[in-house]
Amino acid sequence: MKKIYGNKQLLDVLSGMAASGRTAHSVIISGEKGSGRKLVAKYYTMALMCESPDNGKPCGVCNACRNVENDIHPDVIYPEKTGKLGNYSVATARDVIADAYVRPNNRSGCKVYIFADCRNVDARTQNTLLKLIEEPPEYAYFIFTCGSKNEFLATIISRCVCFSTSLCTEEEAAEALAGSGYGQQEIRAAVSCFHGNIGMCEEYINDEKVRKSVDLTKSLADSIIRKDEYALSVGLFSLGRERGEVREQLVMLDKLVRDAAVLAKDSKAQTIGCFREGAAALSQSVTAFQSARIHSCIENAWRAVENNVSIPLALTALGAEIMEIVG
Repeated sequence: MKKIYGNKQLLDVLSGMAASGRTAHSVIISGEKGSGRKLVAKYYTMALMCESPDNGKPCGVCNACRNVENDIHPDVIYPEKTGKLGNYSVATARDVIADAYVRPNNRSGCKVYIFADCRNVDARTQNTLLKLIEEPPEYAYFIFTCGSKNEFLATIISRCVCFSTSLCTEEEAAEALAGSGYGQQEIRAAVSCFHGNIGMCEEYINDEKVRKSVDLTKSLADSIIRKDEYALSVGLFSLGRERGEVREQLVMLDKLVRDAAVLAKDSKAQTIGCFREGAAALSQSVTAFQSARIHSCIENAWRAVENNVSIPLALTALGAEIMEIVG
């Protein structure tokens, strides 16, 4: 079983639930992408399925634990995402409802459904699942992972036990990456960009697209610092038309702007973005108030994209608004 860093208290709570027999049938696990929310979901699933638990903690070596770890346990189901947006549909919800009343055939007597990376799940889908989540079969469990529990309707939240993952320290991240066999140079570069977010550190090392996103964030920051509207527009336009990629890039830019606001108040403050030097330079050219306004503009741009406004149009407007603020 893969070691989970930075979430000991949460793991202890989940193990305690399993040991006491008071397991929650519906759980929301929220946290930043790469913070371990999927690993925590697997840990809880293992705690439910384990053939030889130790005070609620999964052994990690029995057949059930290994099958959960390798995503091949027949009674651990990852419902399918469909459509252009890759989301959970009403049809998928109905399939889950039908399947949930088929009893499992394993030693634990449990059946687990893991809805991973929930975002903008249609209210109709959530309402379709509501009755099942409210009154599930005694053997059925439902785990939702997401960036924020506010992705869900209040009626869903009220029927789930909600947990949040936390990032680990940069030292723990470096230890985890070293344990996975990465070199020190790779580790230093990754941790300098993504700090205690082990998942994103690994993506930075292994995925060229993530490294390009970091480079683009640095380029966007440089354009803002130089007040170069043309370069900023070109950079934003290069984000393309894929919503997921646009969102990730805007999140990275937003973190850098947040860091600039923090560093404007305290030059030694800890940062969360991928480019401390750029944030420090930006903090010299914009005030904390201007940074807050840029943050609002980025949020509004993403909200427009979610509401089906043309992505190039939304990003063009964002560039113009940022230049108006810093100009």
